[in-house]
Amino acid sequence: MPKINEVLEKFGLGDKEIAVYRALLKLGPSPVRKVGTEAAVNRGTTYDILKSLKEQGLVSYYHKEKHQYFVAEDPNKLYDLLKQKGEVLKDLKLELQTIVPQLRSMRTVVEEKPLVTYYDGVQGIRTILQDVLETVNEEPVKEYYVYSSASMRNYLYAGFPDFNDERLGRNIKVKVIALGKGGEMAGLDERRWLTQDAGTPTYTIIYAGRLAMMSTNSQGLPIGLIIVDRGIYETQKLIFIDLWDRLNKK
Repeated sequence: MPKINEVLEKFGLGDKEIAVYRALLKLGPSPVRKVGTEAAVNRGTTYDILKSLKEQGLVSYYHKEKHQYFVAEDPNKLYDLLKQKGEVLKDLKLELQTIVPQLRSMRTVVEEKPLVTYYDGVQGIRTILQDVLETVNEEPVKEYYVYSSASMRNYLYAGFPDFNDERLGRNIKVKVIALGKGGEMAGLDERRWLTQDAGTPTYTIIYAGRLAMMSTNSQGLPIGLIIVDRGIYETQKLIFIDLWDRLNKK
């Protein structure tokens, strides 16, 4: 059985990066100082490592009472990272299948609700979309709902061009209410238009007990967040379905 650190090293992670990643898995949502103490790495280096892990989609963050907390993403994200790096090593994939369950068993998940995590850049948007695929795939009914913004479409799949191929491969359906002109059908999807105007700058996905919202900041860079809360999800789903039915009667 491969050792966890040996496999993580094959992803290009150094000793300190592995120590910080494993510390965050163990601790659950934590500030930089606490992670550094657990990993025996100084605060400045810990912050730089967390930033690097965030860019790779392995870590996210949120704010609570003016403090920043970092969260280890589900270790299943390592499979996506493997794909992004262009690795074709069969042995490495097999090793991942061995260590990911171990890493998931280490991961502390805090059930405090709602939990809001933030993402930025092309990689951040990819992480959000990957979360949609993975969480919806585990639902009894594989379907999610979208308010599609015309102003965000050019950014949405920049880092995940084969998103719809993966969605179709998992047999996941989607209902889309378009806010603005255009929008292509890709299969297992339905689309209705609320307006043909320019639309809003926010793209919203309602899925698997979560709500994802993606937009751009003042510099024109993509940003997003995920809200994990069953109540918020059910409310937004109810509003979406009601609007969807009304649009069908027009």
